[in-house]
Amino acid sequence: MPVLPDTARKIIKEIDERKFKPIYFLMGEEPYFIDKLASYIEENALSEADRSFNQNIHYGSEIDILTLVGEAKRFPMMSDYQLVMVKEGQLIKNLAGKDKGEETADTKAKDPFLAYCENPAPTTILVICFKGKTLDKRKALYKAIDKNGYVFNSEVIKDWNLAKWVGEYVKEKGFRIADKATVMMAEFLGNDLSKIENELSKLAIILPKGTEITEDIIEKNIGVSKEYNVFELQKAISNQDVMKANKIANYFIANPKENPPVVWIANLYGYFTKLLQIHYHVSRNVPMSGIAEKVGIHPFVFNEYEMAAKRYNYAKVSKNISSLRDLDMKLKGVDSGQIPESDLIREFIFKIIHTR
Repeated sequence: MPVLPDTARKIIKEIDERKFKPIYFLMGEEPYFIDKLASYIEENALSEADRSFNQNIHYGSEIDILTLVGEAKRFPMMSDYQLVMVKEGQLIKNLAGKDKGEETADTKAKDPFLAYCENPAPTTILVICFKGKTLDKRKALYKAIDKNGYVFNSEVIKDWNLAKWVGEYVKEKGFRIADKATVMMAEFLGNDLSKIENELSKLAIILPKGTEITEDIIEKNIGVSKEYNVFELQKAISNQDVMKANKIANYFIANPKENPPVVWIANLYGYFTKLLQIHYHVSRNVPMSGIAEKVGIHPFVFNEYEMAAKRYNYAKVSKNISSLRDLDMKLKGVDSGQIPESDLIREFIFKIIHTR
């Protein structure tokens, strides 16, 4: 299995031990973990022989509450359990839209799904994949599922933990990866875990087990230039290396599909925001040894951020963020006049390095 949160691994362990909960509510902002956990349950909860009659997979847009509850209440056929799974469960109308722990004004009856969750069938394994949303912990529905089943909250991996996740994933697959290559992948691919897994899976096919994944391997097989990427642009800005920053900017201008402004502008915004945070913690007398973790910067690149903070004081960083916003607006056609996009980008690079 890919690198999963401890809560997900606990569920997998119990599935392997045949210790089933009657309800698994998989919710949250990170779809990757929900998909992986749902797939594991689908493939391992029932035997292959039992799946034919006792495994029903639905999509939220194709099933209603009453049908779902009715199916969950059925008894399994010649088996101890049946599996009922709803993918894209957030699309089920009114699944979590109301808290009907009390009687409704019109029907004087409890919500059928809430009623089921308060007294679920012990022979049914009901799995709801609820992507992009979470249940309110104060509501009766959450409390009922938490009491009788399992609520898994799939949280997005924060930017500062992404490189660590990549490193752990690579290790679990039987490979090694250089620190710079880890940061390079995280910076380029962002926190789209499915995309990262896909690219690493490609490498796993062509590389012998135990191989160290380097910048050269990434550049050759994934298409990330080790010289012309946003990570190197940040480094050039940090070092106030005008020539290198312009070379990278020119490369971005010449290859807009591989380096769309919306992506590297977002990365630079995150970069300058972290510099602001460093200044904030320094002003609060937090030692440098503790700032990296507080701000969420990979230890491998923290020295670069530390040097950048010395070159760009709080006022300069604030001005650079303002310049970045101006560039973003102008590239979207706001107050850009007839100035070519390439000139706007070059002017921006000059401005942020020579900020006073």
